Amino acid sequence: MKSPLRPPVSRRGFLSAAAAPALCRAAVSEKPAILGGTPVRATRFPGWPVHDEAEDSAMLEVVRSGRWGRLNGSAVSRFESMYASLMGAGHCLATSSGTTALFTALSALGVGPGDEVVLPAYTFVACANVILQHYALPVFADTDPETFQIDPASLESAITDRTAALMPVHLGGATFEVERVQAIANKRGLPIVEDSCQSHLAEWRGKRTGSFGKAGCFSFQASKNLNSGEGGAVLTNDAEMAERCYAFHNNSRGRRQAGADFSYQQSGFNARMTEFQAAILLSQMKRLEQQYETREKNAAYLSSMLRELGGLTPARTYAGCTRNAYHLYMMRYDAEQFAGLPRARFLKALAAEGVPASGGYSPLNKEPFLRNTFATRGYQMIYGKKRLADWFERNQLPANDRLCSEAVWLTQNQLLGSRRDMEQIVEAVRKIKQHASELARA
Repeated sequence: MKSPLRPPVSRRGFLSAAAAPALCRAAVSEKPAILGGTPVRATRFPGWPVHDEAEDSAMLEVVRSGRWGRLNGSAVSRFESMYASLMGAGHCLATSSGTTALFTALSALGVGPGDEVVLPAYTFVACANVILQHYALPVFADTDPETFQIDPASLESAITDRTAALMPVHLGGATFEVERVQAIANKRGLPIVEDSCQSHLAEWRGKRTGSFGKAGCFSFQASKNLNSGEGGAVLTNDAEMAERCYAFHNNSRGRRQAGADFSYQQSGFNARMTEFQAAILLSQMKRLEQQYETREKNAAYLSSMLRELGGLTPARTYAGCTRNAYHLYMMRYDAEQFAGLPRARFLKALAAEGVPASGGYSPLNKEPFLRNTFATRGYQMIYGKKRLADWFERNQLPANDRLCSEAVWLTQNQLLGSRRDMEQIVEAVRKIKQHASELARA
């Protein structure tokens, strides 16, 4: 599945693009808003989610049908078929969330007590939580700071004879280095559970994410580029895997079981998507491609200006990443280029200019929930005190620690604005940079 060709740039478009960086090079004399100056932006960025009468009609249709669950409705099945086709996968199972999609995939692979699963340290906590809920041991790999993605070399060094699966993450809308991770998995005979929760429409060498491993998992949570408030999906090209996932997410009942057939072949729980979620997704999918194109153009424009300005370095994408879906716009902050201004102070100054941003993830491998979980009776019985104590030494990740102290994020809805919005982001950064010494002293 190939990315659409970009239209040729007109003479007017070329001149406009050339003029904007010059605009951003203009002197900024007014003091920062955090020190009493006038903010660069007086209006909000585009809101999220985007919706209209299409969502209203879809929801009303489900309400009036009286069929609100997947077992007697049709919207979930229609969504599964359309999403599998969109992403180029053989099978799609809709779930109640991205977290339950990951949980279902690990369950279908038989991950359990005593097993280890390797995942990136730079990711959302749900990745670790689903491993812990199986009483398996999360083992963290370090991060490639330039791309924010999992470092394949670190991933390989984290594998032991107890490793049951790999869970690499396509972070922020970009992709991890797919071929290197696949090569490691194939050499070790390990399944890949591909976390694509942030990467709808992202591509590696023209192929969309979600079917590079045994299973690919997606989230449709409220912040995601494809959104139903909550929701998720498991994609796979393995028919047997698809059936195991279906049975698990349906309280141990297989796809062909009905009525009074209460025989069970495996454990399970309820992770079914509702008809309401599916109806919203079917409507939201109609805007997905157009929204992607807007984000891509704005991200490219923003990156060109920030590289000229210096001090904020946009995340690099791997050469094989032929489409970045931009769920996040991620950058690294260089305090030295801002007169030593701490990142926290920079973020407050940026917000005061009308450009909200965040510092992204903290080091997941150092969060207290891990120590607290390992102290429970179950983990102590399964792994023993020595192995759990050794875990903390084994999971020291210096590159990730540094990235967590430098990262700056913008959210996907900020990329749905105009070119002028992108220029104002850079104007705000330039303003802060020119007054960085004063801000550092204040």
